[in-house]
Amino acid sequence: MARLVGKEIKHQGVVARVKPVQLSHSLDDILESIKGAPLLLILDGVTDPHNLGAILRSADAFGVHAVIAPKDNAVGINATVEKVASGAAETVPYIMVTNLARTIEELKEQNIWVIAADMEGDQTLSGIDAKTGIAWVLGSEGEGIRRLVKQSCDQVARIPLGGTVESLNVSVSAALCLYETVRQRGQGG
Repeated sequence: MARLVGKEIKHQGVVARVKPVQLSHSLDDILESIKGAPLLLILDGVTDPHNLGAILRSADAFGVHAVIAPKDNAVGINATVEKVASGAAETVPYIMVTNLARTIEELKEQNIWVIAADMEGDQTLSGIDAKTGIAWVLGSEGEGIRRLVKQSCDQVARIPLGGTVESLNVSVSAALCLYETVRQRGQGG
């Protein structure tokens, strides 16, 4: 088995040849197909495959229509992402764009409210009106959201923290933003 898949792959005694799932990766097509209020994630500088996998898993759980990232300074879908995502890499469209600020402007033209999640936000998550179309912007843990991308957003919201840590893992922040959106919309069980 190790000769078939390589020594670094944990095959657990099973090997299968499958065709990759083809998701629509056109943001325009995805936006046209959405019934109801869009829910999107925009990732700025997320390069860790474990974080992307966990974000995709949460995105699937909370009904995100697409995850958007820049073509540069971002991780693509790879074996680690797929493993951590537990199947969500095949169900949530992951769109890589050339210019995040331009993409944000295009979303705003579609009446999608673009909100940066940042510890310097003037509003908490619960203070956001998440019943309209929403695109949450999250940055890497080390660098955060780039200045131009943050300036392109409609609003900046923070996750209130009461302990001694200054920030959360980006995948945890994504899950909290998505939970608050779904809670306000009255979705889920």
